[in-house]
Amino acid sequence: MESPPRLPAPPAGRLDGPPDESLTQRLRAGRRARQNEKILQDKEIEDKVAQQEAAARERQESRPFEGFLSEAGRLFEFVGRFFSQFWRRPFEWRELTAQMDEVGAKSLTLTGVVGFSIGIVLAMQSRGTLARFGAESFLPSMLALSVIKEIGPVLTSLVLAGRLGAGMGAELGSMKVTEQIDALEVAALKPFRYLVVTRVLACVIMFPVMTVLTDLLALLGGFLESVFSGGMDYRVFIATAFDTMRFVDVVVDTMKTSVFGFIVGIVSCYLGYSVRGGTREVGRAAMQAVVVSSLLILIADVVIVRASLLIFGDISGSS
Repeated sequence: MESPPRLPAPPAGRLDGPPDESLTQRLRAGRRARQNEKILQDKEIEDKVAQQEAAARERQESRPFEGFLSEAGRLFEFVGRFFSQFWRRPFEWRELTAQMDEVGAKSLTLTGVVGFSIGIVLAMQSRGTLARFGAESFLPSMLALSVIKEIGPVLTSLVLAGRLGAGMGAELGSMKVTEQIDALEVAALKPFRYLVVTRVLACVIMFPVMTVLTDLLALLGGFLESVFSGGMDYRVFIATAFDTMRFVDVVVDTMKTSVFGFIVGIVSCYLGYSVRGGTREVGRAAMQAVVVSSLLILIADVVIVRASLLIFGDISGSS
């Protein structure tokens, strides 16, 4: 009796019926599902935060005075937190040095070009007016007074506010949006002291240094323009440039830039540190940092100049 014919064996790796998914594939699918769920949850949270921010802005726009007072109160609270933290140990010397390099060395080209060009332009434009009244010999002293007392400090501070304000606001805002600051707080690394205190102190220290360098380059530009273009003897320029300048004028008008540096640092860090929402708010914080810092610098300059006149008097000796 013949045996029934054998059926061919199925190829290796094939089974009857639908193939079963491997364990790795199931794990990957579950991981992707969890990631998608987390993305959707984060998106919902961002949408809620954006809606809350929009509603808050609408309330502030409808009540501008109350919104201004509320924002000013939060800013002063931030300032108080800074003064309560900056003197506590441990000090972040390495980060402070890095921020001083960012404020100083990396801004030197910008402020140097501004100061040198301002000195040349001021000398060129002032010579004609002074010559009309026969007072061309007063050009060096006028140039020194203008640069050291007002143009140098204010212009340097405004230029640095434009560069550093946007940078600090955007940097801290990005760290806040991406939850890097929250991660530092969870790790107990004191992000306020590391990120805010170092930046503000760097601005306070380096603004006067940058102002001195800008003043020197502005005077150098005016000197070169007066000697080579105006035909003034270099010994006359050097002898008369500081005739009417007082030491107290140099000290007060240079050190007031420390106040300007504090304004730029604290405002920029506050706006960046307080960002809520998405990347659009980061750009808004950077823009507001430049605008608010520049405005407060001009207001502070008026107050400081008036106070210095009341205390020390002007160059004529009258208050």
